[in-house]
Amino acid sequence: MIEVHPSARISRFADIEDSVRGSRIVLGADSVIDSFVKIKPAGGSGDLLMGRHVVINSGCVLYTGHGIRIGDNVAIAANCTLAPVNHAYLRRDRLIREQGFLPSKGGIVIEDDVWIGANCVLLDGTIIRQGAVVGAGAVVKGELQAFGVYAGQPLRKIGERQ
Repeated sequence: MIEVHPSARISRFADIEDSVRGSRIVLGADSVIDSFVKIKPAGGSGDLLMGRHVVINSGCVLYTGHGIRIGDNVAIAANCTLAPVNHAYLRRDRLIREQGFLPSKGGIVIEDDVWIGANCVLLDGTIIRQGAVVGAGAVVKGELQAFGVYAGQPLRKIGERQ
């Protein structure tokens, strides 16, 4: 089920697939889905719940998997991937594509007032707390603290010694 607030804007070049498993995709007031964004219910039955004033920029891919919750006033830059899902792969007697998916690590939670830079990948179990900034190209799994600025590989708080 896809629910779009009347003030939300979706580019005609975006691709939002409806779920066959009953997952909800909810876009809050004044949110924007830019051109060439792909939202795909895959890998689970989690919901995609977006708050108010969320901007998803061009080229992003969001798999609903085990669920994505995005707070208010969040900006996600171009070409990011949100993947709250993991393929099962340990059985050597079966192809990976036949093994299904691993249990949830909690989906992805992005709290209010977060900025995610271009080309980031957010994995299952990611929690980004209020006011955090994630630098371009980061791969995120686990929890990022409120109001931190994170960049680099491995992901670290700006200003911390390596």
